[in-house]
Order: sequence, then structure tokens, then C-alpha cells
Amino acid sequence: MIHFEEFTLANGLRCIVHEDHTTPMAVLNVLYNVGSRDEDPAHTGFAHLFEHLMFSGSVNIPSYDEPLQLVGGENNAFTSPDITNYYLTLPAANLETGFWLESDRMLSLAFSENGLEVQRKVVVEEFKQNYLNQPYGDVWLKLRPLAYQNHPYQWATIGKEVSHIEDATMQQVRDFFAKHYSPANAILVVAGDVTVAEAQRLAEKWFGPIPSGTRYERRLPQEPRQTEARFLEVQADVPLSALYKVYHMPGRSADGYYDTDLLGDVLGRGKSSRLYQRLVKETPLFNSISASATGSFEPGLLVVSGKLNAGVTLEEADAAVEAVIAEFRAAEVPAEELEKVKNQAEASIVFSEIELLHRAMNLAFSKLLGSADLVNQESAKVQAVTPASVLAAAREVLRPENCSTLYYRALPSAQAPTEATLAQMEE
Repeated sequence: MIHFEEFTLANGLRCIVHEDHTTPMAVLNVLYNVGSRDEDPAHTGFAHLFEHLMFSGSVNIPSYDEPLQLVGGENNAFTSPDITNYYLTLPAANLETGFWLESDRMLSLAFSENGLEVQRKVVVEEFKQNYLNQPYGDVWLKLRPLAYQNHPYQWATIGKEVSHIEDATMQQVRDFFAKHYSPANAILVVAGDVTVAEAQRLAEKWFGPIPSGTRYERRLPQEPRQTEARFLEVQADVPLSALYKVYHMPGRSADGYYDTDLLGDVLGRGKSSRLYQRLVKETPLFNSISASATGSFEPGLLVVSGKLNAGVTLEEADAAVEAVIAEFRAAEVPAEELEKVKNQAEASIVFSEIELLHRAMNLAFSKLLGSADLVNQESAKVQAVTPASVLAAAREVLRPENCSTLYYRALPSAQAPTEATLAQMEE
């Protein structure tokens, strides 16, 4: 159980305080209600670009990292299709430095041409290095537009293509900031060795004077029900051919999410899962295989992916996966098998609450989903899943016509990987 209190500033900034006096540290987590799903289809990658721009200096603080490091703090951020999240940890005695830094860049970035150019180059290089020049790096650049026809989940967080970042103008950057980076579109979580009264005083002092902005109202095109299987095949210079199968599934707040999430765990979480036991251990078609949910706020994907052993065809491997899935849809999961993955899920929840930073993040995510207390309800939702509800989810989600399949075929000239290479890939 994570205890917390909430208040909202006059400018709309939603604030959550989690007191933990067992630590001398404090966390400031600022979640902005913007992700890659909120981008213009012709100008993608902006949410991720802003993750970088927010560290390039604000109006009153030219260097974000330096003053934080001087008081013993550290920081980072990440972007997803759903959110952009900034966080810092520092000794609680120096908490006000964190409020000063975060509030100033919410107030206004420096917006210099030089800063934009520097971060543009960093992001473009990241795009090339991680997505274009790395084995299997472009998988999601191909899978997302295959699975999503209408919804903006159809592009990856990095963006559709490099040119969208290369061609970004200063005016586009300013407009994106004005639309999304304001108190009305943010959630602040303060956690650690701090009192609610002190957190509220600092929030009023540093964030209170910032203009509220306009609360962003999300109106995104919805993805229609998939009624026909989709298929794409590509070839690349990779060590092993790989198979990817994705199925549309409920979003984080929808009925059926936890049933489908645990369904994925039974299928492909760890070495005791059905797919691993059948297709790695018993019949060694795959070098590795797994299944997991993307965990998206809106309807997401259940992903089955695996790398084949040398000499195995993609067609043979795909047929074997389909056979396991067909069996899964035919009968209820035995109670003890479901209990095992429930225990794994419970353990994940417990471990996520050990770190102060993770508690702060989970409170922010839950608040954006509708209520900060959702963080304390997750265990009950996991326990409410039954063999019957998993079977119902399997018959709905794992429909053959709901599947998008990608064959990522290794070039015939690619050399068979060595045992050392295989070991590295598994890591």
C-alpha cells in the first residue's frame, strides 16, 4: 500500500505527495500528458525531441544538470507513446533546488536555435544508431504501421522517419511546447523525506505563478476492430531470422486488460512458459521466444516474438506458434498454471514499490489513468483474473484475423551465429 495525499494548484497542476521518512532522499517526478500519439502525423518524433530539449536550458537556468549535481542530485527522463516523464532524485535537505529547476523549465525553455540544432543532431544520431543501423532495430518501425491503420500508435516514439526531426522548425517547437508543457497538462509527484505541508508550500512558491495553459483534450482517431490477418516480410543482414506476431488488446484501464496481460505471461513469460517449453526446450525451433503486453494506455498489443535457430524456416516456426495458440484458445488454463503467473505479477508489483522513484512514477501514471489510488488496486485486479476470464480473453484477442505477422528473414548470405553470439543475443 502506497500512502499519499493530493492537492491541485490554482493553475491546474495536480500534485501528489508520498511521505517516506525512512530515507534521507526525495524524488520529484513531473509527468506531462503528451506522448508520440499526440503528434502531427507529418511531424513525428516531437515528444521525444522535447525530452532532450528540456535539458538544454531554460530562461533562467542555462545548464540544468550543473546545479542539480552540486547538491548531490541526478535526473533523467523518458518518452513513450502515451507520456513524457521527467524525474530527479536528491537529498531531501536540498529538495527546493529540484522545485526551482523543474518549475523554471516548465515556465519556459530557452528556445535557442543553437540548442535546437544540438538536440536535433543528438536525436537524429539516436534514430540512425538504434533504429536504422542496428540488427532488428527497425522492427517497430515496420510492426506499428502494420498493426495500426488509423491510430497514432502506428509510429514509434522516435518518429516515422529521420526527416521529421531534421526539418523541425523553431515555430513548430514553440507551438508544441505551448500546447503540451503547462501546469494544466502535468502531474507533479513529490516523494521521500518531506511533509505534505512543505511540499505544498514549495509547489505554491515555485509552480503556482506559472500560467495554467489550456488543458489538452485528446481526440485521437480510434483503431477499428481488425477483421483480417495482416502479413509483412522483410529481409535484412541479421544473425537469425525472427518472427513477430502482434494482436490488438484492451488498453490499461479497460475491462480485460489484466486477463490479457496474464494470458501473455502464461504464453511467453520466462523459461517455464508454454511457448518456451514447447518451442525452445521440447522442439528446438527457436533460440528464444517470449510474449508480453505493450501496456499502452489506449488499446495496445500483445506481442509474441522469437529468434529462430539456424536451419529452421519462418513458415515452420510460425505454424508451431499457431499450434500452441490454437491449443490455448481451446481450453481453460489450469488453475495452478494461472496461479504461477499471478505470483510472478504480484512479485513485480511488490518489487516496483521498493524503490522510492518507482513509487513516485507509479502514482503519476495512475493519476493520469484516472486515480492515483489505482496503484493500490493493481494487486486485486490481478487476483480477480480467473481461468474462465483468461479463456474469454484468448478467444477474443488471439483470433487469427486479429493478428499482424512480420517475417524478419535473415539474408541467405548471413553466417550462422556462433555460440558466443547467441549468448549475447539472449542477454
